[in-house]
Amino acid sequence: MTNHPAPALDIDLFTDEAMLDPWPLYQRIRDAGPVCYLPRLGVHAMGRHAQVRAALGDWETYSSAGGIGLNDVANEATRGLIIATDPPEHDRLRGVLAERLSPREIRRLGEDIRRRAAELVGELVERGSFDTVTDLAQGFPLSIVLDLIGLPQDGRDKVLTWADAAFSASGPEGPRTDAALPLLEDQMVYLATRATPDQLAPGSMGRAIYEAAEAGKIDPASCVPLMSAYVTAGLDTTINAISNAVWYFAEHPEQWDAVRADRTLIPGAFNEILRIESPVQFFCRVTTRDVDVEGTLLPEGSRVMMMYASANRDERRWADPTRFDVRRDAAEHVAFGYGMHGCAGQGLARLEGHSILEALADRVVRFETGTPQRRINQLIRGLSALPTTVHTA
Repeated sequence: MTNHPAPALDIDLFTDEAMLDPWPLYQRIRDAGPVCYLPRLGVHAMGRHAQVRAALGDWETYSSAGGIGLNDVANEATRGLIIATDPPEHDRLRGVLAERLSPREIRRLGEDIRRRAAELVGELVERGSFDTVTDLAQGFPLSIVLDLIGLPQDGRDKVLTWADAAFSASGPEGPRTDAALPLLEDQMVYLATRATPDQLAPGSMGRAIYEAAEAGKIDPASCVPLMSAYVTAGLDTTINAISNAVWYFAEHPEQWDAVRADRTLIPGAFNEILRIESPVQFFCRVTTRDVDVEGTLLPEGSRVMMMYASANRDERRWADPTRFDVRRDAAEHVAFGYGMHGCAGQGLARLEGHSILEALADRVVRFETGTPQRRINQLIRGLSALPTTVHTA
């Protein structure tokens, strides 16, 4: 087979318009071929589900150690983060909290998280009207994750701003990246000065990170980056999934009726929300050798955007992919990544999301939502506001 260079596609993924509505551009990426070249960014892109999932499962060919972003400053700043490492370093870092995030430990947290969900939903339903993003979706995982990590109370109000910046900093060089990088630095300073062993809650995940360093399991210099990874990555997917769930169920009341009538649909419904509205748009990998991608040559050293959100709407994998269907088997979505770098905290995220949907199903018959306000971020797609009124039985 003759290897051809990847077709070039002259598109800009980082205009405001593109970030507000990326789907037509993702369609062009998928239609161009199994891999294409984006000359404006100087990188390749994969947008089809089969190729993205296969690449994510092959860390030896598609390395994370060269950075998962689109600019050198961010890639250097995130060097050593768990998401930007390959084995054996990745395995050492991931192993620190592996037990804390195991299915057994997540089950142990279940009763408390379901209680918290029921209390929060109960308060909001009593009000009748609220903002789904700020009142429901943000506060719930924020308190759970930061309590588990054991962060002190002061500074928690800035965590969402820092997390937003940490993701946006991975975009291409430009004003948005320039604005995000100082906030990324602020987060690191906070964690280094306020999330110290003596200030972290006893028995917390944060303490466990420092204990692993004291035991010689990881380099002490890895403690702050590892803490940053769990603070940042532990929030956005859950926040956006909960926000999108309310929005989609308001737009598709018959789907909400199905969930209320059969609670066993909740796990699948949560997967479908993540598939159709993937919070993470992309992460990059760098090829360690020449790769033949269905007859297209991907040269060694190529930076490749793995287009998670595009893959999750690939018509080659999903029939009628823009249709929201809680009965669809969406388990193979890549919203949490896949393979070695599959999200370590996805069990917790699922527990949080399922608990909120269960609590809402107990109380809410119908959602009415106003115009969704979308925040612009170079890596994460989500809502900043969603006015909501709920109707009970």
